[in-house]
Amino acid sequence: MIYFHAYIVMATAILAGPLAFAQTDPVHGERPDALVIRNITYVDGAGVPARGPATIVVRDGKINSILGATAPIPKMDGDVRIIDGTGKYALPGFINMHAHIHGPWGFDSLPLQFIYNLWLACGITTVRDVGSVESVTLEERARSAAGEIDAPRIFAYLWFPSRTVGGGLNTAERLSEKWLRTEVRRLKKVGADGMKLRHFDRDTIAPIMDEAKKQGLRVAHHVGVEDFDALDNAALGTSTIEHWYGIPEAAIPGVQKFPADFTYGNELLRFRHAGRVWREADPERLDHVLRSLVDADVAWNPTFAIYEAARDLQRALTQPAFRDYLHPALADYFEPDPSKHGSFFFGWTNTDEVYWSENYRIWMDAVKDFSDMGGLVTTGEDAGFIYQLFGFCYLRELQLHEEAGFHPIEVIEHATHNGAIALGKDHELGRIRPGHKADIVVVNGNPLENLQVLMPRGLNETLDAQSGGGIVWTIKDGIPYHAETLLEEAREIVAEARNSE
Repeated sequence: MIYFHAYIVMATAILAGPLAFAQTDPVHGERPDALVIRNITYVDGAGVPARGPATIVVRDGKINSILGATAPIPKMDGDVRIIDGTGKYALPGFINMHAHIHGPWGFDSLPLQFIYNLWLACGITTVRDVGSVESVTLEERARSAAGEIDAPRIFAYLWFPSRTVGGGLNTAERLSEKWLRTEVRRLKKVGADGMKLRHFDRDTIAPIMDEAKKQGLRVAHHVGVEDFDALDNAALGTSTIEHWYGIPEAAIPGVQKFPADFTYGNELLRFRHAGRVWREADPERLDHVLRSLVDADVAWNPTFAIYEAARDLQRALTQPAFRDYLHPALADYFEPDPSKHGSFFFGWTNTDEVYWSENYRIWMDAVKDFSDMGGLVTTGEDAGFIYQLFGFCYLRELQLHEEAGFHPIEVIEHATHNGAIALGKDHELGRIRPGHKADIVVVNGNPLENLQVLMPRGLNETLDAQSGGGIVWTIKDGIPYHAETLLEEAREIVAEARNSE
């Protein structure tokens, strides 16, 4: 295992119920023959209240059984490890539905293991990569599945068209139905789990979506501002809408009130006026758009956290995690620069923040309305842009879902079971349930009382006092990862990179 650290401590707590084997904690990064989590309170991910105390038994990478806290555990051969769950909560492993395993700064200067460590330390056991270098994503997915690297499970939703074959639909040939369908079939052949679409016209996307259905590929769509909007997503059967683009636009009579100098390629103007789009949406039209998406089973992955700097730049610039976890490659990319995606703050104003604050209120109300209508809401981060760190951004996303009006039980459901449904993997992921994969997050505290509990300890004294805990273990496929060990390794990577500058 990469960055393997042995973490073996003899348990000292007296556990309820008889044990038929030696009592030792797990070894970081090593799958035991059996893993037993004793006296734990757990949230199963299906939107119901916590249960327990209970005993969760893991064997062969799956949840074998869930027993009463005092029930005897059958004798098991081999290496059996124990986690004392007293005072702790267990959640299903988090599913990050909008991830990039590397970004435009290059995966050579930002080690992938750094990203994986932060994801795992923040409880993320599954990521849906929605746009990176195709060959690297596929290779990393295989390495994770084979246990060659310490990383979350990876679902590869590859760019359409692939950036490795020359970028966008920039020639007449690539706008032809024959080429579009051929590219969909190529992605299926190379092993894509799904596709990530951006910025398409109606006549272009129709054959893409039709061929995707024939090939059994799910589609994540960053709609953008085109003649295609969320109503078209509903008509064509998109799997998930990313962010929000296309939803308020479909509810505006006519077009948004762009100024005469607006161009979509100018990111300062783009994000400035994206912060004013929701106020122009007609409420009755918006209700129709949301109901159409619900009726068509289009899930919504809002990614609230990635835009938060737009409503509060000061908060974004002073995040406690930057002290130890802001890698120089990220710090450089975050610097305002019109040539870098998401680095548009060279002209940001207080007026922009005022509009974005209103934008969030209307946007969050729309997501809550969508859910109340029966829509599927998931959680994702889009970290690596706009002052957001991997993992930390995802945990902030959960807090923002509560701000949007969701009960913490619903927030956990968004982060687990709902993501599994959107991936078509709810038969094996997203719940603490016998027969499901053993993806479990062990938390030192009650996240239903305070989602801040999920944040890693050590960021600052105030946050530590609020949380009282932090994630202790992230278990993926029955492999236990000690969160503090992962974070220590991440801090070492950052320190080494800073010292080499």
